Amino acid sequence: MKAISLLGSTGSIGTQTLDIVAQYPDQFRIVGMAAGRNVELFAQQIRQFHPQIVAICDESKEQDLKAAIADLNPQPILLSGDAGIVEVARYGDAELVVTGIVGCAGLLPTIAAIEAKKDIALANKETLIAGGPVVLPLIQKHGVKLLPADSEHSAIFQCLQGVPQGGLRKILLTASGGAFRDLPVEKLADVTVADALKHPNWSMGRKITIDSATLMNKGLEVIEAHFLFGVDYDDIEIVIHPQSIIHSLIELQDTSVLAQLGWADMRLPLLYALSYPERIQTDWERLDLVKAGNLTFREPDHAKYPCMQLAYAMGRTGGCMPAILNAANEQVVALFLEEKIRFLDIPKLIEQVCDRYQSQNQANPTLDDILAADQWARETAIALSKKAKTLINL
Repeated sequence: MKAISLLGSTGSIGTQTLDIVAQYPDQFRIVGMAAGRNVELFAQQIRQFHPQIVAICDESKEQDLKAAIADLNPQPILLSGDAGIVEVARYGDAELVVTGIVGCAGLLPTIAAIEAKKDIALANKETLIAGGPVVLPLIQKHGVKLLPADSEHSAIFQCLQGVPQGGLRKILLTASGGAFRDLPVEKLADVTVADALKHPNWSMGRKITIDSATLMNKGLEVIEAHFLFGVDYDDIEIVIHPQSIIHSLIELQDTSVLAQLGWADMRLPLLYALSYPERIQTDWERLDLVKAGNLTFREPDHAKYPCMQLAYAMGRTGGCMPAILNAANEQVVALFLEEKIRFLDIPKLIEQVCDRYQSQNQANPTLDDILAADQWARETAIALSKKAKTLINL
């Protein structure tokens, strides 16, 4: 039975991970859990899975959580704040840590888990996007596995099983195209938050759904793929695949192309990451190609998705620029979700933040450099948004 700690248990990744654990109690057990601020749901999860240690990020909610689980016997160790989440990440006999925390907040706990020699099921893109120059050497130093738990990188990882060293030529990342894939670019000026949250295929959190609408999610995945698989940016291509049946592909040196297919269900890559290198039989709906119908592909519209090319540019620049890109995107998307800026402001503000940092970029950043860059980008994004009427011709 594999012992697991779960970071971000009340989010989309976390709840689906717990669905899998509940379905396969003979395969997995939960050792530690960390959540953000949803006390009611977190307390329910603690009651169901009986972790040994728990942490809630919002320190003001610690007493509420303590009261909500006061009758449990035995009581789990109860912590709060960022330090508490780090303790959950490194705790006890967990063999695998699932990193479901959204954003750069997942970086420090992931590093703590790696240093505690725990394998990582990576559902937090920012760990590599922002922290790749620091995280990859730690992975090698401590000899742990980094298992992708999102659909695209899991697909690539699965396709690479059995491919000899040097056999990979190219990665093809598939993208649904998000809520506006069929909307003419000239109509984007009037779209609302509610419009952007209507993803055609996937059920995801609000932030990642907006990233899908801008295609920033795919640009960030390009950077992540570069670090995960050691592939040059020129050899990572994005292709729009509206059906979301093929989750990504690889081209080999002999021109053979391998693909991983499945319904649009995040449980599939999560289960593979949890059970690797085993395959667990499920009773889930099996893929029916006749039912799936036509599988189509098209090139992304670069005018509609400027975030995509911005991500390629910042990835190629390297240093702290991917961290700046990621943090600026997180902050700007938050402003959009709060309806403080418009949809088309998102790429403009991100680009302005990146432009302002270029002259101070460090080629070989330390962890402190990355964390400082992340904070700088967030503050700068907020400051620029307040001046948006003069800066971006609203």
